[in-house]
Amino acid sequence: MIYTGKRILLGVSGGIAAYKAAELARRLICAGARVKVAMTAAAREFVAPLTFQALTGEPVAAAMFGPGAVEPLEHVSLGQEVDAIILAPATANLIGKLAAGIGDDLLTTVMLAATRPVLLCPAMNVAMWGSPVVQENLGRLRARGLQVMEPASGELACGAMGLGRLPEPEEIVEAGARLLSRQDFTGRRLLVTAGPTHEDLDPVRFLSNRSSGKMGYALAKVAWRRGAQVCLISGPSALPAPYGVERLWVRSAWEMLDAVQERFVAAEALLMAAAVGDYRPRALEGRKLKRGKCATQMELVQNPDILREMSRIKTRQVMVGFAAESHDLEAEALKKLKEKNLDLIAANDVTRTDSGFAVDTNQVTILRREGEPLRLPLLSKEEVAERLLDQVAKLLSTSGGEEVRGGDA
Repeated sequence: MIYTGKRILLGVSGGIAAYKAAELARRLICAGARVKVAMTAAAREFVAPLTFQALTGEPVAAAMFGPGAVEPLEHVSLGQEVDAIILAPATANLIGKLAAGIGDDLLTTVMLAATRPVLLCPAMNVAMWGSPVVQENLGRLRARGLQVMEPASGELACGAMGLGRLPEPEEIVEAGARLLSRQDFTGRRLLVTAGPTHEDLDPVRFLSNRSSGKMGYALAKVAWRRGAQVCLISGPSALPAPYGVERLWVRSAWEMLDAVQERFVAAEALLMAAAVGDYRPRALEGRKLKRGKCATQMELVQNPDILREMSRIKTRQVMVGFAAESHDLEAEALKKLKEKNLDLIAANDVTRTDSGFAVDTNQVTILRREGEPLRLPLLSKEEVAERLLDQVAKLLSTSGGEEVRGGDA
C-alpha cells in the first residue's frame, strides 16, 4: 500500500463537509497511513475532536493556546515532520488566508511553516466557488506548488446545485497517493487495456472468459499515481473507473481493436492486460437459440490479434503483453514476446487459485528482450503493476525520451 508507514497531516476547516473528513481519516488509516489531525475552531463546531482522536489514535491539534493546545514549537513541526499534508475540507476562508499568508490560528500558522507537499480539497457553496477572488486565490496557491483537487458537482447542503461538493474520501485518498508517488511518468501517455471481451452468440448469450479487469485497472491506477496521462480501454467490468484516468468502454475484440488503433499512435506505451477472446461465432443469431433434442454445433472464427496488429505500426512505443498460461509458462510467454515484437511480457499461471483471474493477487514472471526473467513472488496486483511499470519506465528513459508523434491521447 502506497500509504504504509507514511505520516499524513489532515487539516480540517469549518464547513459542513467536515463530517466527510472523519471517513477520510479512517480510509487513510486503512491504507496504512499514520494520521495527525489539525482542526480550526470552526471545524470543531461541526465535528468534535474526540471523533478524530478515536479514529487515528492520536491527540488532535486544535489550538495554539488553552484547551487542545499543541506542544511548544509543534505549530512549526506539524507541517514539516510528515510526508504530506491534506486540507479537507478547505473552505473559501482558509484558502483566502493561505493565499494572503495569514497565520491567525493553529492550522494557518502550521501552513506558513510547512515544507511538505500539500493537497488542497476545496468545498463550499457554488457561488463561492465561482467567485473571482476565490479562483484568484487558488491560482496563487497553485503557483506556489500546492496541488488543488477540483470539487465535485451535485446537490450542496444549502440546496443549490453545482460545483462545490468535497470529493469523495476514496478519491482524495487516490489524489494523495499521487502526491506521495515518484513522478517518473510525468508527461507520458500510456494506453492500458483491461477486462474480458464479450462475443455475442445471440441476443442473450455471449462467449467470454473469467477476467475481472483487476490487473489492467491496477496498472492504470498506478501509472496515473506516477504522473502518467492514462487512457484505459476496458471490456465489460464491474470495477469503478480509477480516479484521474480516462476510461473507454468496449465490448467485443473488434471494438477493442478499433479503440486501441485510434489511441495507439499518440501513446508512448501500450500495456495490453485485457483478456481478449480468441474466437467469436462466425454468425450472430438474430433470435434466441432454443433448446433442442440434439446437440447444437456452432462454427467459430478467430478474433484479431491486437498486439500483432499494433506491432506492425509500432514506431517508438513500448509494448507490454500478458500471457495467461496453464502449462509451459515461460516457454509460451517467450514465444509470444518474439512473435508479437513485444518489449516485455508478464506471464502467470492461471491454474492457481491465488493468481490470475478474478483475485486481488498475482504471481508473474516478467520476460524481457534482454536479460534474465524477473520472477516475482505472490503480490497484490497494484504491487505487480508497480514492478512492471518500473521496467516500462527504464525502457522509456533509455529510448532517449523522444516524443511519440500523433493526435491527442
